[in-house]
Amino acid sequence: MTPGSDPTRYGSWLASRSSRIVALGLVALSVGIGLAIAGRVGRRSGLACRLRDLHEHAALVALVSIAVHGLTLLSDRCLHPGPLGIAIPFAMRYRPVATGTGILAAYLAAALALSFYARRRIGPRRWRRLHRLTIAVYAMSVVHALGAGTDAGAPWLRAGVLASAVPIGALLVVRVVSGRRRTATARLRPEEARA
Repeated sequence: MTPGSDPTRYGSWLASRSSRIVALGLVALSVGIGLAIAGRVGRRSGLACRLRDLHEHAALVALVSIAVHGLTLLSDRCLHPGPLGIAIPFAMRYRPVATGTGILAAYLAAALALSFYARRRIGPRRWRRLHRLTIAVYAMSVVHALGAGTDAGAPWLRAGVLASAVPIGALLVVRVVSGRRRTATARLRPEEARA
């Protein structure tokens, strides 16, 4: 968009762009909080409950933002993706790898977020294993934003991605280390019982 342009002519582009940024931020927030919960960073019971609520709400609002992002692209005057372009991964002509990765991330995000409501049927252990894929949603969202977005080269977007990647990376390390410690402790307990 050029200075002095009529913003109503670019309304769908602006809506898609802003909803993409909101969705990426909410995905990062939800994944970061999920990792903090899984790594038992917030052990106080009151904090843990508030973090779980925030995690769930951020994930659901991220899904709405993802849907708005895709739907507003339908009326983009330059892109013209069509319904198949926003629904089928790698079908869009514009940067197909990055856009396809974003579409796959959207489907995976929807499946994981909505699986929360079916976790009793899935089973808690299986659901937790499945839920580990949320880090893939975040990584794929970053690939999509940096590979397909019109702001991909903008310093503010790269700084925002870095600002989310550093704490998410640190929380992932905490999660992996704490998971290994719990596994090692669980393996030692039967041997201690025999001694």
